[in-house]
Amino acid sequence: MVYQFHATLAVAGLLAAFVPAAFAGSRHSPPVPDAIVDLRSPAASELLGAQWRYADAAIVAGENPLPTKGMQTAAPDASVAATHDIAPRPGTSAFETVNWAMLSPTELESRRTAGKLAFGWYRLSITVPETLRGTDIRGNTLVLDITADDYSEIWVDGALTPVLGSSGAGLGSGWNTPNRVIIDTDAKSGTKHDIAIFVANGPLSAPPSNYIWIRQATLGVYRPGRLAESRPVTATVTRKSPSMDSVIAPDARVELLADGFSFTEGPVWIPRVSDNRYGGGGTGGYLLFSDPNQNVIHRYEPATGRVSIFRTASGYTGEGGANIGEYFQPGSNGLALDPQGRLTICEHGNRRITRLEPNGTLTILVDRDSGKRLNSPNDLVYRSDGALFFTDPPFGLPKAFDDARKELPYSGIYCVYNGELRLASSELKAPNGLAFSPDERYLYVDNWEESRKVILRFEVSPAGELSHPTTFFDMTSQRGEIALDGLKVDERGNLYVSGPGGIWVLSRDGEHLGTISPPELPANFAFGDADGRTLYMTARTGIYRVRLQNRGASTIR
Repeated sequence: MVYQFHATLAVAGLLAAFVPAAFAGSRHSPPVPDAIVDLRSPAASELLGAQWRYADAAIVAGENPLPTKGMQTAAPDASVAATHDIAPRPGTSAFETVNWAMLSPTELESRRTAGKLAFGWYRLSITVPETLRGTDIRGNTLVLDITADDYSEIWVDGALTPVLGSSGAGLGSGWNTPNRVIIDTDAKSGTKHDIAIFVANGPLSAPPSNYIWIRQATLGVYRPGRLAESRPVTATVTRKSPSMDSVIAPDARVELLADGFSFTEGPVWIPRVSDNRYGGGGTGGYLLFSDPNQNVIHRYEPATGRVSIFRTASGYTGEGGANIGEYFQPGSNGLALDPQGRLTICEHGNRRITRLEPNGTLTILVDRDSGKRLNSPNDLVYRSDGALFFTDPPFGLPKAFDDARKELPYSGIYCVYNGELRLASSELKAPNGLAFSPDERYLYVDNWEESRKVILRFEVSPAGELSHPTTFFDMTSQRGEIALDGLKVDERGNLYVSGPGGIWVLSRDGEHLGTISPPELPANFAFGDADGRTLYMTARTGIYRVRLQNRGASTIR
């Protein structure tokens, strides 16, 4: 968090209530594909060996275990209740043996079902060719765009990838709106793909008399990197030491990924996971980041360059009756994943830390210290054993240190260990970013205070106690109002600190190796991508990235 207020931000909380659901945050326009095939055309479909089929789907009787007391999900041995299901479903024998009607591409506009509350499956099989209309298709990304009447959900090769807060990426995106899904990110000649499109008549609460049909279906081909084309920007890398070359290569470039935000903060990388937690499984991973001014969490998907709203009212829901219009930064700030991959959120306005469960429910982890409300949790980090450390300055309160709602006499560095909250240190007036050394023996915490721009290093006990604080690095002599914000550590123990002029890179011995200065000052950053060597930067109105030589320390635990 950067304690930097402007008069125009006084209405940010009110504006958050009117953020449209489809707001993408970015001024970038979707790229035009390098080649496109109209899958309703017989001649074009023949290029892909496309075969269409159709079968009705229906609501059938089913049963489901009842949730046990105090649990959000059912226990395996719980009693069951009568409910309903959809049949057939991909992955079942009934789906393969159902009486599929073979369709020609010209029949996609023919009306199916008897209307009203009705459901159906379209099935599309394609084979990747070597070339498509003169374009070498190998290694490219294939994207299916479909508009169904009325709602659609798309399974690719037997998998549906639900993403919390997302639409138009496999899940139904609205009434007669396009649905876009990546079929392949590294196309190879001869590869076969089986696509199942579930279509429902709608609105579901007022079933119309119309019927199910496909309005539009195309397959786009994008050369590598084109679908999510970024823009290189002018950035400065100051090299104070030759060792800076082992951090960032001389030819590395900073890229702008999306812009048009009010203030970006608290990024966290959601990796590709086997159980599709928050939808990471089919996407190759994505970035979540906060806009505390607008009270939302955004989701950026590198594979497509798409930005969507992941969660609204991310840090303030009006608890206590306070007017959101008083708050400069009511929304979420720091985000982190616990060892089980669950998203943990610093909620400024609600003055608490919560955990978002995979089913979308919220668990409050901590909101009080000895009965008194926290200030406004700012940033957080997990140790590999699940111990949670976080900082709690009052920057989320409308008047910060002078706010009458402030109940604690200090700005704490806290630890939640074995479910118990412990004030680990009150050494700093405005503790902000924090990160562990690769071996987790030390915790680094920086300070957002113009008169004391320091990074402290604490020794950490197995029980989460902090001791022997030492000044690891002091930037107080650096001029300007910007103090210290986000902090991360790489696998070699180098520190990355948001300070005056950019991201200061410090060796594990406290040597200033150099500074990375993108066009906007980064508030925070996160290591991401499959190899953990991309540094994503949340910087004021935009999000940026740069490739580094080392992985983030948290990616190797």
